[in-house]
Order: sequence, then structure tokens, then C-alpha cells
Amino acid sequence: MPDSATALADHLAHWAPPAVETSRRVDPWSSAAFAALIDAAPPALDAGAPLPPMWHWFTLLDHPATAEIGEDGHPAHGPFLPPIPGRRRMFAGGRLQLSGEIPHGSVLHARSSVTAVTTKTGRSGEMAFVTVRHELSADGAPVAVEEQDVVYRSEPDGAPRRTTPRPESGGPAPAGAWQRTLQTGPVLLSRFSALTYNGHRIHYDTPYATGVEGYPDLVVHGPLLALLALELPRLHSPGARVAEFAYRLVRPTFSPETVVATGSPAADGAEIVVAAQGAAPSLTASVRFEGKQS
Repeated sequence: MPDSATALADHLAHWAPPAVETSRRVDPWSSAAFAALIDAAPPALDAGAPLPPMWHWFTLLDHPATAEIGEDGHPAHGPFLPPIPGRRRMFAGGRLQLSGEIPHGSVLHARSSVTAVTTKTGRSGEMAFVTVRHELSADGAPVAVEEQDVVYRSEPDGAPRRTTPRPESGGPAPAGAWQRTLQTGPVLLSRFSALTYNGHRIHYDTPYATGVEGYPDLVVHGPLLALLALELPRLHSPGARVAEFAYRLVRPTFSPETVVATGSPAADGAEIVVAAQGAAPSLTASVRFEGKQS
């Protein structure tokens, strides 16, 4: 539980959400839709053909009632949403360990639980870090363990509004043998929000993103940056199977930047950076292939 006796920690002192279990069949439509979204060749979509890593994000989606949605577009309450006043949410990164494949047409099951809650104080004030663990099985067989790290700030009514500047551009492009670009914009971001049933207004509502949450423009989804990173091994090392993927979001990227994923392959996998063109990295990631030691 929280590691310091702060005001934010007091709100979380007795928060102990129960585990949640979800099951849903893996529909090839979602895979085809995401590939079309990023102008990529889709994977094999036949029943039994495996999902690319992390594409299970399009299957196990919550669908809260409209009456349950808060002012920011997220549910006002939920099993893994901490009881923080004026809650602001930021996706911080995660890890994936794959022990098997998730086939199209299979029934994907997840047992999800909060495994860590810590509070820290930084330049922007107090923050709560919440780690959610998802134990995944396909047709009853364990296939993966995923952990997601989410950061929450408290901004109750009357609190000073924080602002986030657009990262400076004009720097050198990261070096790497693998590269993939994606032009962002409001249409792309709204389509990705729809595909993932993500109502967070920072991704499609410019007046809200700039006027309420203090961003310079619409925010590119952190999961979209992670999926773009994973496109590099899918495109450039199609014969290798990803066994581990770890990623960290270090700064936001904003519309309408061109996002560039650059990878440096190694014997056991690859190191990957995703950034707005000419800007410092927004995401850093590492991939380890099956049969290789980290």
C-alpha cells in the first residue's frame, strides 16, 4: 500500500479492490480494423491464427453505461479507479510476458487485480502509481501475464490548473535499423478511441484537452505508441516470436505530430524508441524473443 503518510495516501489507505474476471471471444474484425487504422498489412485472420502481441487490448474492453461516465470521459467509479478527488489519469507503461499464443476465435479470459499502490511527490505534486496485473488464458490454457502501470493525480475543484508544453522539436532522429512512421491527427485518434472504447476526452475533445487538462493539443494514446513499437519486430523480424515486452512512457506526444518508431535489433530481441519527429522519446521499450535469454 502507499509508502508515505501524505494526503493522497490517506485517500488510498483502505482501498483494496477485488479481482475481476472477464471473458470474451477473440474477433478477427478487431485485428483487421486496427491494421487498417495504421495502414498496416493485417495478420492472418483465420480461426486459430495468433494475435500479434498486445492486440488482445481490442478484445477485453469494458463498456460502462453512459450514466456512469465522469466529466473526463472515464467512468466515475470502477474496480481499479482509485478514490482520489479530482482524479486525473496518465498511462505510464507496462510489461507483457507471453507463454503461449492467443488465437483468433478462442475465448480469452483475464483475471485482473491491483498488485501495487504507491504514492510519490514530484515536481507536479503528489501522484499515485497503481499497477494492475492481468493473468490471461485462451480456451483455458495460460498464455500471458500483463502488468499495466497507471499514474493518478488529484486536481479537485479550485486547484491550480497544470499545463504541459509541447516537446521541443528539431533534434536528430534516433538511430536504428528498423523504422516505422505514423501521422497522427484528430481522425486517427478518434478512431483509436472508438476501437478501444476509450472515452478519455484528451484524445478527441480539443477544448477539453487544452482548457481543462492543460495540454497543448490532443494527446496521442500511450497504448497506440506501444502498439506502434511492436510493429517493428512484426514487420522486420516476422519469424521471431515475442516472449517479453516492456515499455515506459516518459512524456506525452500530441496531435498532429508524425510519430516515429525506431528499433535497434540485438541477438535476443530489440530496443525501441517512439517519439514525435525530431523530439525526445515519448516511449522506450525492449523486446525479447522466444528462446533468448534477457
